[in-house]
Amino acid sequence: MKSVEVYILSGFLGAGKTTLLKNILKQEQNKNRKIAVIMNELGKVSIDSDAVSDDIPLKELLNGCVCCTMQGQLEAQLQGMLSQYDLDAIYIETTGAAHPIEVLDACLSPVFAEKLAIGSIVTLIDGARYHDRHALSIQLQKLLHEQIHHADIVLLNKVDNLSESEQASLVFDIQNIAPDSKVLLTQYANIRLSDFQQLTRKQQKEHQKTHVSLDLHLKTYVHTFTEQIDFEAFEDFLRNMPDTIYRIKGYLSFTHSEDTYLFQYSYGMPLYLKEPVKMKKTLVFIGENLDHSGLKNQLNALQK
Repeated sequence: MKSVEVYILSGFLGAGKTTLLKNILKQEQNKNRKIAVIMNELGKVSIDSDAVSDDIPLKELLNGCVCCTMQGQLEAQLQGMLSQYDLDAIYIETTGAAHPIEVLDACLSPVFAEKLAIGSIVTLIDGARYHDRHALSIQLQKLLHEQIHHADIVLLNKVDNLSESEQASLVFDIQNIAPDSKVLLTQYANIRLSDFQQLTRKQQKEHQKTHVSLDLHLKTYVHTFTEQIDFEAFEDFLRNMPDTIYRIKGYLSFTHSEDTYLFQYSYGMPLYLKEPVKMKKTLVFIGENLDHSGLKNQLNALQK
């Protein structure tokens, strides 16, 4: 079964995310791809839903943010879309207050994580507002910093309102915050699909195949256990967890018990909750520079 691509459109209020979404959807439809959209609004009324044409499946999450109060609703909507439609990609337009890691975490329920292929996080920045960012509160400045730091692609938008020297200064600042991210200067959030979609280009050279792909800043790893695992060994594994692993969640079964546990790990703190029903023993990891083979070997060694 094919994996459905998921793309997260991040960025502060008024940066142009809905314009970006409209540009993207037009290009996707020209390629005859099957697309769905989830739009998140902090208010009780949807403002931008008319940007999505009627033939594109749309789910709206209103009066809250997917990165905190509405995580469960996002998971339910994604599960519904995956079961109801045959899709190539899902686009999630977040609120301006959303933190990219929290949104990604909400996307990756262990129930359906294996059905998704996480694409890039695209952060859109209003050039003039970012230029004057020091007038914002400390909390909003930190949020902008996080939205940039965790992006795969940063779009410095509305650059027609900036001088060339201002553009250069802001690009330099953004590259200091996110040295591994791609920075594009845009007007009206005008980009091509190839600018942000994960690419794998095969090049034939002297009978050797090389793969060139967009290197995603935040990576995910999904691991399914076939046996129960040792609790003490798992705790040792967590104690040696690098700081670059931000989230773990999933379902576990330990050798000392017949129960299933919902496991969550965030900011270095593990949480175990006994589940009333049996679930597939799957863990989802979110972090930077994830060593998939290393994690696989360590986790397999925990099984009895």
